Amino acid sequence: MLKLAGTRLLEERDSLLVRSALDAAPVAACMVAARVEEAGLHPLRLGGEMWGYGEDLAGLCFSGANLVPLRGGPDAMRAFAERVLRRRRMCSSLVGPAEQVLNLWGEVAADWGPAREVRAEQPLLALSGQPAVTPDPLVRPVRPDELERYLPAAVAMFTEEVGVDPYSGGGAAAYRARVADLIAGGRAFARFEGGEVVFKAEIGALSRTVGQIQGVWVHPDRRAAGLGTIGTAAVVDRLVRGLGRTASLYVNDFNTGARRSYDKIGFRNVGSFSTVLF
Repeated sequence: MLKLAGTRLLEERDSLLVRSALDAAPVAACMVAARVEEAGLHPLRLGGEMWGYGEDLAGLCFSGANLVPLRGGPDAMRAFAERVLRRRRMCSSLVGPAEQVLNLWGEVAADWGPAREVRAEQPLLALSGQPAVTPDPLVRPVRPDELERYLPAAVAMFTEEVGVDPYSGGGAAAYRARVADLIAGGRAFARFEGGEVVFKAEIGALSRTVGQIQGVWVHPDRRAAGLGTIGTAAVVDRLVRGLGRTASLYVNDFNTGARRSYDKIGFRNVGSFSTVLF
């Protein structure tokens, strides 16, 4: 087994220990837990590597398209940093629980910086019961034959949120495939008016117990009309009542409109995320 600076590459034989660690923080770990539950720990199936620190996994980190440190103190983050700095940066972002992300970023910033943006405070929200507002009855799963009508809204949302056009740099095919996969899995939702998307959202990750909502977007001409609130409530209803999961999401602290909307729906703050964008 490969060991480096106190870290180790986790293997299938570590599955019970990893799942126990993920189950200890189901909302914060949803993105990674969903992958592990579906693919196991083999890097080729997982689409990345799971690293552990300490025999009892006092530290845990996923390294793939995103670098996601899930647990561990400064020593664990320092060990993970030593590991990632031995190779060229491959991830497009560093995201996860704020304490771990900011500690790890502090260790690698001198080599990886400057970041394009650091979003240090992103409230992590969860709702395990019915939404406190009536869900929009016109929000429904997007059909595969509606991909072309859905894509412009998805691209607009991504560009607004991340600050980069997902089609740039030859990324069009990969982004299109990702959106098509979400639609095929019944995890993309929209309200159409006149054949145009006026609200959209997706269930970006779905573990055994939690569904993480992402990509909430309202057409610019329809904002401040409440569509975001009742539309998100419809996706929450689908997760909680339809799929038996806790609904979760994380939001930028400066997005006061979205935070008011999520408060109305009944979300509660269960933690804090941070994101470093490259």
